[in-house]
Amino acid sequence: MIQTLIDKYCRLLSGLMAASLALMVVLVFTNVVLRYALNSGIAVSEELSRWLFVWLTFLGAIVALHEHGHLGTDMLVARLPVLGKKVCLALGHVLMLFICLLIFQGTLAQVRINWDSTSAAMEVSMAIFYGAGLVFSVSGGVILLNDLWRLLSGQLPDSELIGIRESDDMPHGDPHP
Repeated sequence: MIQTLIDKYCRLLSGLMAASLALMVVLVFTNVVLRYALNSGIAVSEELSRWLFVWLTFLGAIVALHEHGHLGTDMLVARLPVLGKKVCLALGHVLMLFICLLIFQGTLAQVRINWDSTSAAMEVSMAIFYGAGLVFSVSGGVILLNDLWRLLSGQLPDSELIGIRESDDMPHGDPHP
């Protein structure tokens, strides 16, 4: 059940990322045209585009974490027996959970510090900007805990014990798609 919720959540995030990217393109293109053609521009365009880019990056990191799409190397782990792969995967997940905790603590401090600070052009709370780290750390923590639970409860198939893909075009372990 939690896996289904995470899948739907990541599909929603993918849609938000596509909408954010489209809005960024429209804002920047419109601003460039207005600057060259009319010697004016949209005041909030640059700042909003920057904010959307930061949120797009963090949301993309969540989806990549769910899809095991982050960069990595499996030179050593691929040569280990199944138990070794499980131990390495569990250790990796525990370390990533620790990193999520550090990111959460750091961004929570930034959100609290910047709660009353407003951005220059949009004049909205800077806490929204730093909130991307909170969303990532909580979402990433849930995904990692779910994967760790699947590993420890025996629900994770051996084919998923190596948490990276060698190429976007070729799924890991299948040299001839």
